[in-house]
Amino acid sequence: MKFKLFICTVLLSSVSFGQNDEFMVWTNVGLSGDLVKKTDWTVELNSRFDNEGIATFFPQVGIDYKLTKWLKPSVEYRFLVDRNKYGNYKSGHRINLNAKFGEDFDRLSLEFRLRYQYAFSQFGQATGYNADFDQAFRFKPEIEYDINDFILTPSVSAEFFYNPKLGENGRQFDKVRLALGASFDLNNNHDISFKYQIDKKFRAFDEGVRHVISVSYEYSL
Repeated sequence: MKFKLFICTVLLSSVSFGQNDEFMVWTNVGLSGDLVKKTDWTVELNSRFDNEGIATFFPQVGIDYKLTKWLKPSVEYRFLVDRNKYGNYKSGHRINLNAKFGEDFDRLSLEFRLRYQYAFSQFGQATGYNADFDQAFRFKPEIEYDINDFILTPSVSAEFFYNPKLGENGRQFDKVRLALGASFDLNNNHDISFKYQIDKKFRAFDEGVRHVISVSYEYSL
């Protein structure tokens, strides 16, 4: 019951646009290709902008392997550059270990991603736990529907961030992320997608909601 009330509060707050809300634009440009049989590589460049300019910047490389029709594990490395509250940019490193489960039902696609992230340099130490940068388990279900004879394929997703550390706020879910987006069916090597998402921390309603417009482009070799 408490969880349902929390989700309703997040949705209502996203519409009301409170004075403590944060607004960002995220961009992603990527390149992918085949490494060996059933194994692909990706290279990405990500930027996150707020009202003061670039807030976070990170190049990323990854490798994924199609283990079965419905399971694809992957590993990713990020070199992170993030602006702190004093306006200074600090660098760090992060490893993502992913397991992506998926199944297609005619035009409907169901996907679930389990991610464990580990940061070598933790940006949130001075101001508390930060689910985006610190150690976390992330659970992301997603639904996608391919509309017949329509260029856009809409999708909806939710992601839950779990803090595994010991401590006052550790070993519990820290944040939820809800997203609504779409990708273009271009039938070529170009992949373009966009989405609107909201992030909200648990037990931190005074911080408001983070609203994000995200645009992504990837070219497959």
